[in-house]
Amino acid sequence: MTDSTVVDAVVIGAGAAGLYAAAILEQNDCDVVVLEARDRIGGRLLSAPSWTGPLDLGATWFWANEQRICSLIADAGLASFPQHLAGDMIFQTIGDGAQRMQGNQLDSPSGRLVGGMASVPELLAGQLHADTVKLSATVTSILPGRGLDVATPSHTWSAEHVILAVPPALAMATIDFGDHLSDRVAELARATPVWMGSTVKAVAVFDRPFWRDHGLAGAAFSYSGPMREIHDMSGPDGSPAALFGFCSVPHGDPAPTEQEVTAQLVELFGDDAASPSDVVIMDWRTEPFTSPPNVEHLTNYQTYGHPEFQKAAMDSRLHWASTETSPVAPGHIEGALAAAERAATAVLSSLAPATSCPETTSPGEPS
Repeated sequence: MTDSTVVDAVVIGAGAAGLYAAAILEQNDCDVVVLEARDRIGGRLLSAPSWTGPLDLGATWFWANEQRICSLIADAGLASFPQHLAGDMIFQTIGDGAQRMQGNQLDSPSGRLVGGMASVPELLAGQLHADTVKLSATVTSILPGRGLDVATPSHTWSAEHVILAVPPALAMATIDFGDHLSDRVAELARATPVWMGSTVKAVAVFDRPFWRDHGLAGAAFSYSGPMREIHDMSGPDGSPAALFGFCSVPHGDPAPTEQEVTAQLVELFGDDAASPSDVVIMDWRTEPFTSPPNVEHLTNYQTYGHPEFQKAAMDSRLHWASTETSPVAPGHIEGALAAAERAATAVLSSLAPATSCPETTSPGEPS
């Protein structure tokens, strides 16, 4: 028999969406717990350490028109810098090889964080009570009980509301909802692609951004090698110097090897690319707490931001809050924050008569 705890709200997932939702709830004096299956926070915001600086293996960019993430960064004083754009790009086909194209037609103006995108979940987690986030807490079921009962192998939390801040398809594949979701909602959730879920990302680190010496932007588009899109992922002032690529991997095939990645970079950028100091390959398809087993077969992106995801399910107690559910910037960090804000606001509106939660404030705002 597992132990049980009663809270106002349970948030499932300690990525940007889950932590932002929890921060809003706590800043409005509500009792919340965040359950995270991994042994780390951040979800798809993952910055791997390197000897010269962090390497973003998940989300990389934010954009100037994204109000929530820009405000969060500005209010916290997180150091940012612009994506490198200057120079020509490379276009590679199977028959004609690598060709230099005038200008950089691949990249657009965007922002990066000096400390890596993992700085965002670290910032949000730092705003929560010390015991709010429970790591290695894999949710196995969400069923009606005293409100909703959220079970892990060792504990059950009973809450008035649950915020589901993980991809809908992952939730459907790993959590038992009984028969308490409508067929329409369950079918929609199962069919919704996981942003980055079928992505393999390769990062190559170099001593210096040598491509810039040749007037190249570090941007390339390829129909030949394992990487389809390649971008300059160097830090501010070119350090750490890095190129990263989104790999085009056929369904069921393994991720490319370091040797295959390096060989393609040599084809694109010359012999200077032959000896990277490090190559890191992140296969999000194999991350069980991001991607369900059928993730590569989920391709209907028109489900993103679906009206059904804007409604609470299970007697108006279960709220969808991953980036896939947002009609605003779905797939971006901004989308995750927007979905979290919507879900947290709905929870507070429902709890207000019973818990006297005040008017909603968001992280960074005076309370």
